[in-house]
Amino acid sequence: MSGSFFCSLIAIVGNFGAASAFLSLSLFILGDAAAALVGKAIGRRRIGEKTLEGALGCFTLCLLLSLGVFPHLPGFSLVWGSFHLLQAVFLSALVSVLELFPFRFGKIVLNDNLYVPVIVTLVCILVYG
Repeated sequence: MSGSFFCSLIAIVGNFGAASAFLSLSLFILGDAAAALVGKAIGRRRIGEKTLEGALGCFTLCLLLSLGVFPHLPGFSLVWGSFHLLQAVFLSALVSVLELFPFRFGKIVLNDNLYVPVIVTLVCILVYG
């Protein structure tokens, strides 16, 4: 089971859950891709298996999406309301940090695709719901 499956279950709860799941999945999928591209292209400062530059690429894209795209989506803005700068910075930083530092249980490293969208969705619901 993947993070998108659990986000789908959360989205069943209601419109705000669905908007939060859409936001978190979009930010994570696109932010993760940006982190990989930037990290591979210009990444120099390693943090574990990832790079600081990749994390900054993830943060930057998430911030741009949060401020430039999501507030202009008609269905999203009706449910979520206005999207403030502080919300955008907080969610972008959350996605970037969760993507940068994977969860470890002993020698087992969890795939970030499993937990990042779910955690971000739950944080959206708990903090902004």
